[in-house]
Formats: sequence, structure tokens, C-alpha cells
Amino acid sequence: MTDDIVLRTATPDEVPAVLALWARAAKGTSITDDADGVAALLARDPECLIVATRAGGGGALLGTVIAGWDGWRCHLYRLAVDPDHRRQGIGAALLAAAEDRFAALGGRRADAMVLDDNPLGQRTWTAAGYGPQPAWTRWVKPLSA
Repeated sequence: MTDDIVLRTATPDEVPAVLALWARAAKGTSITDDADGVAALLARDPECLIVATRAGGGGALLGTVIAGWDGWRCHLYRLAVDPDHRRQGIGAALLAAAEDRFAALGGRRADAMVLDDNPLGQRTWTAAGYGPQPAWTRWVKPLSA
């Protein structure tokens, strides 16, 4: 990774920039991929959304990862790096920061949500030492407000 990359937690005023990055860099969307969803995430756990920027501030977001800890399990979401800044170690650094966060919180295993139709994401997670858990299927139900 280049020495001029800084990893830190996102701030509420960066929600629009986070959403813009995800629109460029992430595959697929979720029901909570909107300003209200990200704001609620940051209100619930202000340290869970880790971002990568250039040192010195003032620059655009280069990458993100959500390192969600519910007190029992460690969940990884939205590992995304701007397409113009990939292959520089930013994703690996974000993932290492997320794993460090989990270890500090007492987490023992991390899981990541990866779309079946996302070969780039699957290669990224495999290279980081993650693998699919074939015995499980995720069951979901959208909740009404």
C-alpha cells in the first residue's frame, strides 16, 4: 500500500461520499444502501465504517469496509475500493483494520457477504483467506418501517 493512505472511521457528513463510492465501486445494492441506512449504522456503531483516504485530508474516499460487531459475531460488508485506485493494497489494508477491530472487541470469526454473481469479489475474499461456507444459505425478509 502506498504510504500516503490513511484509514479512519467515517463521519456522518461523509455519508453522501460513501454512497457515491459504493455506486462506483461496489456490486449490487441492499435495502439499507441509502443515506438513512448509513446514518443509522453510524449512529448505532460510530467506529464500524472504516474509510481510506489520502494523507493530508481533503481528498476523496478511496475505499470502505463495514466491520460490524453485534457482540457475538463479526460481519464484513461493503469492502469497496474506487476502481481508479485498485491494486494498491487499499482493500487489504481496510480488511486488516477491520480484522484488528474485531480482535480488539473479542471476535473469533469474521464473515463476509459476497454476491454469487461477483467473481471479482470472490477472488478478493479468497485471496484474503476467506472461503464460502457451503452448509449455510442466508435467509432474509425485508422489514416494513
